[in-house]
Amino acid sequence: MMRTITQSVLALSLVVGAAGCANTARGAVKDTKDNASAIRGGMETIDVKTAIIADKTIDSGAIDVDTYQDKKVVVLRGTVPTDAQKAKAEQIARQNATGYTIDNRLVVRQ
Repeated sequence: MMRTITQSVLALSLVVGAAGCANTARGAVKDTKDNASAIRGGMETIDVKTAIIADKTIDSGAIDVDTYQDKKVVVLRGTVPTDAQKAKAEQIARQNATGYTIDNRLVVRQ
């Protein structure tokens, strides 16, 4: 009788442990996908910001670029001195963040 109880407890422990390992593996896969998504979003931010900085017709010192990979959105924030620079920054973002929506929240301040 004691042996049967011990075997039952051991079997139950193995089942619970296996379920826990499966959940851990699923969690690791999800974390890896989330991290890869964050990296892709970060790369879009770098690509857009670098292209805006490289364009010498734009005063890029007060422009912030944020990317929301999960929504596929690049947001431009900050200030520029002219409407033309605002439009040019948006154009550059569109060219460098293919497949993303561009949300241009730049404010023109002279």
